[in-house]
Amino acid sequence: MTAEVPLDKEAERFWRALMRVMVALPKGLDEDLLRATGLTMTQYAVMVHLSEVTEPEVRMTDLASATALSVSRMSRVVDAMQARGWVEKRRDTNDARGSVACLTAEGRTRLEAAYPANLASARKRVMDLLDKPTVATLADQFEKVAARLD
Repeated sequence: MTAEVPLDKEAERFWRALMRVMVALPKGLDEDLLRATGLTMTQYAVMVHLSEVTEPEVRMTDLASATALSVSRMSRVVDAMQARGWVEKRRDTNDARGSVACLTAEGRTRLEAAYPANLASARKRVMDLLDKPTVATLADQFEKVAARLD
């Protein structure tokens, strides 16, 4: 069984590096964004998702799934964002058991203002370290991994 076969030296080196990145990168991106804009990466991710959907509103369960958060955690995040005027949350008219959320004009403005800081952080922490061919190869490979995880 392949699950019991140890990784070779290069695969092990890659796996350990990936683990370090998976732990350190979100923390660094969050710190950069919070310092520059007052937004957390979670809030930013919610705003990005709400800004990119074709429907005017998104069910909380779908929003939670898209951002890899539990529904209860997403509800707390959206409630806090609603208190700041960045999103609206209300009962789903098609299913009273659930709620939907949408980005407000103020939220969209906040997202647009935060984009340069997020981009600068992404460049500083990752993109500026990689050449174009490497970025293309990594994009191809991580898209395969992401497709399997979805």
